[in-house]
Amino acid sequence: MHNEKMFELADELKSLRDLKSELEAQVKETTAKIDEADYRLSEMMAETETQNFTRAGTMFCLTTKTRASASAGVKDELYAALREQGFGDLVYETVNANSLSSFVKEQIEGNDDVLPDWLEGLVNVFDKTTVSVRKSTKR
Repeated sequence: MHNEKMFELADELKSLRDLKSELEAQVKETTAKIDEADYRLSEMMAETETQNFTRAGTMFCLTTKTRASASAGVKDELYAALREQGFGDLVYETVNANSLSSFVKEQIEGNDDVLPDWLEGLVNVFDKTTVSVRKSTKR
C-alpha cells in the first residue's frame, strides 16, 4: 500500500517533469517564431513608412529601442571607464548561485562541518531535499 502511493507520486513527478520539458521546448520554438514575425512586420512597416496601424482592436506601433552590451573581451575596461567617469552605479558584481552553493559546501566540509566564521552572516545556508529523476540503465 505504502509503495503503491510512492510509485504513484514517482509517476506523477516524472510526468510533470516531462510535460515541463515539452512546454519549455514549445516556448523556445514560439519565441523564435515571434522574433521572426516581429522582424518581418517591422521591416514591412519601415519600407511602407507605416508608423502604426490598428487591426482587430489591436494597435501595432513601429518602435526603435537602443540596446548596448560590452564589446567582446573588454568588459573590465568598460566597467573601469564607467567608474572613472562617475557612472560606477551602473556596475553590478554578481556571483553565480550554483558556484556560491558549491563553494560554501566545500568551506563547511573543510571546517569540521561548520560554516567558517568569516562567512557567518554573509550567506544563508539551507538544505533542500528533492527527488532526482533520470533514466535507469537497467532494463
